[in-house]
Amino acid sequence: MLCVAANSGFLQGGVVPASPSWWSVILLLVCLQLPRPSPVQATICLSQGPSQSGSCLCASDILSCTAVGLERVPGDMPVSTVTLDLSHNGIEQLEGGSFEGLYRLETLRLAHNKLTAIHQGAFRNTSGTLLRHLDLSSNQLRVLEQHYFLDLPGLEELLLFNNRIVHVESRALDGLGSLRKAYLSHNRLTDFPFFSIQEHSHPYLSMLDLSSNRLPKLPLEDISNLPSSVKRGLYLHNNSLVCECSMYGLFRYWEQRNFTSVTDFRQEHTCLVYGKQKGTVRFFKHSRYFEKCNLTAMSGLLMEQDSSVSVKAGTALLLHCVTTLTGQHVTFFWVSPNQEYVAPPGNNGSLKMYTNGSLEIVAAGADDSGIYWCMALDEQQQRNETREVNVTVVLHHDSEPHESFNTGFTTLLGCVVSLVLVLMYLYLTPCRCPPCPKAPGHSTATLSQGNEAGAASAQSSILTPTPPATTEGPGRKVSTNKHVVFLEPIKEQQNGRLRAGQGHLGPGLLLGAEQHSKFHSQSQQRAAETDSIMSVFSDTPIMLP
Repeated sequence: MLCVAANSGFLQGGVVPASPSWWSVILLLVCLQLPRPSPVQATICLSQGPSQSGSCLCASDILSCTAVGLERVPGDMPVSTVTLDLSHNGIEQLEGGSFEGLYRLETLRLAHNKLTAIHQGAFRNTSGTLLRHLDLSSNQLRVLEQHYFLDLPGLEELLLFNNRIVHVESRALDGLGSLRKAYLSHNRLTDFPFFSIQEHSHPYLSMLDLSSNRLPKLPLEDISNLPSSVKRGLYLHNNSLVCECSMYGLFRYWEQRNFTSVTDFRQEHTCLVYGKQKGTVRFFKHSRYFEKCNLTAMSGLLMEQDSSVSVKAGTALLLHCVTTLTGQHVTFFWVSPNQEYVAPPGNNGSLKMYTNGSLEIVAAGADDSGIYWCMALDEQQQRNETREVNVTVVLHHDSEPHESFNTGFTTLLGCVVSLVLVLMYLYLTPCRCPPCPKAPGHSTATLSQGNEAGAASAQSSILTPTPPATTEGPGRKVSTNKHVVFLEPIKEQQNGRLRAGQGHLGPGLLLGAEQHSKFHSQSQQRAAETDSIMSVFSDTPIMLP
C-alpha cells in the first residue's frame, strides 16, 4: 500500500516533476527490493523437477510427501490440505509455526523421521480443534514436554509408539481434552503420571497403551483413581514389573471383570521374581508363586463396585467401599437395609467386615436384599465420603428361567418324523404271510371248488370295490354291507348265466370220470340256483353300496 501511495503521489496531476522528493525515491527503491506475494497455488504442487519437493503428490485435499528426503517441513503447502503425510523422511525438529496457515488440517503423519524435539508453537495457527490424528511414531523423541500438545485441543488419536521416550512430564497431556486413544508402547518408560489422567481432564479417553516399556512398579493408588473407561483400556503387558501381591491382585481382579487389556494378552503378562531379569514368569499361567497372597483382604483401591449387583440365594457376596480417601486415619462402616450399623469384624455371623472397608454377606438370603450404605471417614482431614450399593437376592426358582417354546425346532422335528414315516411306508412294506394250512376232512367237492377258484384267479385278477356273492352254504346271499377291495376270479358267463366247466377246472387240470360226474351235478345245481336268483331280481337292479 505504501508503494502504491508513493507512485500515485509521484505521478499526481499527470505531470512528472523534474526532481522528485528524496523520500519518494527511497520508498520506491525499498518496494522494488521486497519479494512479490506468492501465487495462490503452492509451488510444491506445481514443481516437477528433481528437487526434493518435486515428488510430492497433491490430490484434492491430500498432500503426500513420503520418502522424498525432506529434512524440514516445507513452507509452501496448499492451505486446503486436510491430510498431510510427511512420513519416511529425515525431519529432525518441528520449528514454531511449521504448519501455519493449514486451517483445515485434520490428519498429520510424521512417522519414521528423526524427530528429537518439538519446539513451542509448532502446531500454533493450524487447524487446532480440527486436527484429530497425529502420528509421531518411530522417531527419536526422548521426553514429552508439557508444551508439545498445548495447541491441539481437538486431538483424538496420538501415536507415539516406537520412540525412545524415557519420561513423560506431569502436564504433557493436559491440553488434550478430546483425546480418545494414546499409544506409547515400545518405549523406555520407567514411570508415568497416572495421576494426571482424571475424569474432568480426559473424559473421552478409552485406551492408554503403555505395553512393552520398562515399568518396574505400578502406583496402585493412582491407578485406582483412574476413570473406569481408562482402566478397561489400560495395557501394561510386557513390562519389567516386579512380582508382588498387590500387582498380581490388580491384574487378577481385571481378569475376573473380563477387561480386554488383560484377556487379549494373557500370556504376555509377566513379572520378575525378586526383580531379576532371569526370573521372568507368566503369572497368569504360574499362579503358584502368589498362593500366599491374601487377595480377599487387599486394599479396596484395587476394587470397583457397581451401584447395583445381583446374587443367588445361599451364595456369598463381597461389597467394596470404593473411595478416594486413603491413609491410616480412614475408618469405614456400613449400614444394612435393616438400618443395622456394621463395623469390623461384623456382627451376628451373617455379615463380615474387613479393615479395608469391604463387607461380605456370608450366605445371601431374601432378607439381605436392599440398599447398603457405606461411609469412609478421615478423622485427620475431617472429610468423609459415602457410597450406596443396591443388592438383589435372586431366589432359586427365579434364577432358573424356563425354556421358552421353540416353534422352529418343533416344526423341524415334525417334518423329519413325517419324512421318516413316508419312507417307511414306501420301502418297508410288510412281508407276505405264509399260506394257511388246509383243514383236514374236507370233501373232494370243496377241494375241487378251491382248485377251480385258484385256477381262475391265476388267469387274471381285477380290483373291484364291491364284494362278490357269498358262496358258503346253501343259503347264499349277496353281501351288501361290505366295502372291500379283493381279487375276484373271472368266470365265463353267457346270457347273464354262469357256464359250467366242461370237464376241467382250469387249463391243464383234468378230472376223472367219477369226479367229472360229481362236478357235472354240482354245476347243474349251481345253474339252477342262478336261474332262480336271476328270475327274482330280473326287474329290480341290485344296489350295492
